[in-house]
Amino acid sequence: MTQPVSPPRDDTPKLSSQADPSPWRAVVARADVRTLSLLGVLAALILIGGITKPDEFLDTRNLQLVLTQASVIGVVTVGMTFVITSGGIDLSVGAIVALASVWATTVATQDFGFVGVLFTAVLVGVGCGLVNGVLIAYGAMVPFIATLAMLASARGLALQITDGNTQVVTIDGILDLGERDSYILGIPPLVLMFAVVTIIGWLVLNRTTFGRRTVAVGGNAEATRLAGIDVRRQRLYLYLLSGLCCGIAAFMLIILSGSGQNTNGNLYELDAIAAAIIGGTLLSGGRGTIVGSVLGVLIFTTITNIFALNNLQSDVQQIAKGAIIVAAVLVQRRTANTT
Repeated sequence: MTQPVSPPRDDTPKLSSQADPSPWRAVVARADVRTLSLLGVLAALILIGGITKPDEFLDTRNLQLVLTQASVIGVVTVGMTFVITSGGIDLSVGAIVALASVWATTVATQDFGFVGVLFTAVLVGVGCGLVNGVLIAYGAMVPFIATLAMLASARGLALQITDGNTQVVTIDGILDLGERDSYILGIPPLVLMFAVVTIIGWLVLNRTTFGRRTVAVGGNAEATRLAGIDVRRQRLYLYLLSGLCCGIAAFMLIILSGSGQNTNGNLYELDAIAAAIIGGTLLSGGRGTIVGSVLGVLIFTTITNIFALNNLQSDVQQIAKGAIIVAAVLVQRRTANTT
């Protein structure tokens, strides 16, 4: 009986370009198209700023100012990204920042020094987040209504504490952080704080069970509950996280302005929601991106800076921001319909 003949082995070495694809191609293949688009928009804005006001826009101090201004609202946006990813909303973040900043800058609080101001700002933020979380998760209140009530209450309490006056910070340790002498390698301390919050937020959302549960709650809360996850407790934690970010942002704002005012954080809720949506976080929940949210904050801050340098009116800035938000939502809906 004839034995089958095995085919000859091909020991010819293959070309490395065929066996191992270029690392750059792998990076591009894995890259998020939306993130690349946002980077393109940011690059275009920088180019426009460099062309219209080259000496002013590209100045090192101006770039440091842009990053510093983006840092405060950026921290708030990180917390907002988690909330929106879960299918919720938080309209009270700006008011919480105001309340935390004025409560932390009262004369009695400043008697406890640097740590007292920081601890008070964070504690007030977390406390407001706790109230929001309990009302929404265990009180079955609609997030829009609960956080709207917190917005009104926090603003009113902030006004009552200050009596409409500005509370000046007298602690040298806090004031020094806002000076150029405190910059590390030319980077303002507030920017470094923002970077730390961003990295932690990215790791929590993308590399932890907490992040996966957040996405699951936003995608389908009932299915998540049936899978054995406590949806109410998860929502409570998310609003606590949002309040924590507001407390940190309030402390950063105190460093930036050297004072506490009841008008602090005005319209932060709209800017944070807009930046998250621009970045690719679905308003209906189920998908969120910290990197995209940060890029959204940088885009809005850069637009504001360019408009200010070119002496354009604030109403034009608001119109431009509104147009960007509408365009982003339309793109999201188109993407959702095609998937």
